[in-house]
Amino acid sequence: MSVESGKQPPQGDSPTRTQPLRSLLSRMVMDTRPLRVLPYRRLWVSTAITAVGSQLTAVAVPKQVYDITGSSAYVGLAGAVALVPLLVFGLWGGAIADAVDRRKLLLVTNTGIAVTSILLWVQAAVGLNSVWAILGLLALQQGFFGVNSPARSASIARLVPVDQLPAAGALGSTVMQFGAVLGPLLAGALLPVLGLSTLYLVDAIALCATLWAVWKLPPLPPLSGAGSARRAGLGAVLAGFRYMATQTVLLASLLLDVIAMVAGMPRALFPEMAERTFGDPPGGGLALGWLFAAIPLGAVLCGLFSGWFSRIRRHGVAVIVAVAAWGVTMIGFGLTHSLWLAVAFLALGGATDMVSMAFRGAILQTAATDEMRGRMQGVFTVVVAGGPRLADLLHGTVGATAGTAVAVSGGGVLVVLLTAVAALGLPALWRYRAPVG
Repeated sequence: MSVESGKQPPQGDSPTRTQPLRSLLSRMVMDTRPLRVLPYRRLWVSTAITAVGSQLTAVAVPKQVYDITGSSAYVGLAGAVALVPLLVFGLWGGAIADAVDRRKLLLVTNTGIAVTSILLWVQAAVGLNSVWAILGLLALQQGFFGVNSPARSASIARLVPVDQLPAAGALGSTVMQFGAVLGPLLAGALLPVLGLSTLYLVDAIALCATLWAVWKLPPLPPLSGAGSARRAGLGAVLAGFRYMATQTVLLASLLLDVIAMVAGMPRALFPEMAERTFGDPPGGGLALGWLFAAIPLGAVLCGLFSGWFSRIRRHGVAVIVAVAAWGVTMIGFGLTHSLWLAVAFLALGGATDMVSMAFRGAILQTAATDEMRGRMQGVFTVVVAGGPRLADLLHGTVGATAGTAVAVSGGGVLVVLLTAVAALGLPALWRYRAPVG
């Protein structure tokens, strides 16, 4: 039929009906513009690979320690052994990252991490059965990681445009959270088929991809041109703390992360709640797995629909609102007796945490100067690593004395109240806007 006949094409064929939907999707789906920058894309791909591989080692170490000793106390000791070098070298590593070419530092530390993974594989493959050898290698690996993490994070602002930093933060956080979901599941599937030692080997192979990606990065020397490794001592670390004390926005963003993670992270109570609140059998069951998976799953889903992040300029407001929303979700989680409602609250919490991580990371990248960026990322590494461990102690103690519902929901209330106090007491964060450029 000709157009002149007066008949119009079917409405479903009209592009005008699909344009609003496509426009909405383009605004909501993850902003992948940073991946067009080749160096960043290589760094991101290596992060995606190691996000899964590192989780294999994270499962293999406590499993092997328990198999050798039959004691959960030794498993807890492994956590402490991993935390101490991460805290120490996270701070020192930030100072080093500000003093030397960050590409070279990443090459050295990634090599160290890969070598320790190979040694972990060797000791497991030959059946050494020495818990102290495992703990020693674990401490060494975490020391390398403590130096590596701030250097890697501080490099991003040199690779992507400033207006794409929230998108880059969402991309990085999404693959890390995806690794937190997939890695343990993959480890559980591979253990009975390939054996524990193979988990270490797969992680070591994945780290080789990281080495290649870092090798292909451009040089990243200090912008001042005067950097020297001799400056990366205690004085440089203290200088970083003095600098942070003068930067209210940086201080407030890190303080909010401490509030969210210390007062509001209830993971230490998941085993008890899975059994006593949600009906798991004593040996563990479906509820426990869902509780541990829900937060990273929510973060991943939020990351996939994070396209709107790049259009938000009030980064400080985004962080404050996200942390307060995290507290609200923890209140809901603590009060419910329905497993699936609990999972929903935790997943929503993971989504709010993704928002907080992306914009807090963007603030750290833009509000700090390049010569201080490594040290600020080092402090961030310490906060991210140490906060949940303090939360484990706090929630475990309160949960044992007052009950899990009081500990979890009370922690959520505390997050909301402390966030409001911090926002009122440090208004610079509320006023902070991303620079244009």
